Amino acid sequence: MHLLLYISLVPFATEWMGENDFAKVPVAFYGCVLLAPALAWQILQTLNIKCHGQESKFAQAIGSDLKGRLSPLFYIFGIAASFWNQWVAVALYALVACMWLIPDRRIESRFEADRARNSNPEV
Repeated sequence: MHLLLYISLVPFATEWMGENDFAKVPVAFYGCVLLAPALAWQILQTLNIKCHGQESKFAQAIGSDLKGRLSPLFYIFGIAASFWNQWVAVALYALVACMWLIPDRRIESRFEADRARNSNPEV
């Protein structure tokens, strides 16, 4: 619910930013709204790993999670940059979106490998 709450604020922040022609404060607020679900995701992922253990399939599939760790940092830099140059901030927000356009297949590939290993009794 924590994650969904913040995601529900994205349309409001987007509209406010657009209505004010990408003014500094709305762009900073938009960054905060993007940062909140990124942090909520990190919390959810961390608690899931703590619940199931470091040796769980999920923890092994997540690995170092570079994209997940870089996203909040880019949002923080974007929020700070929005008071200097809002277009730099928007570019950083777009960079995060582009990073996530590339599908993250770590979890799926990990579970597919386990399924294949379990279906082949000779291994």
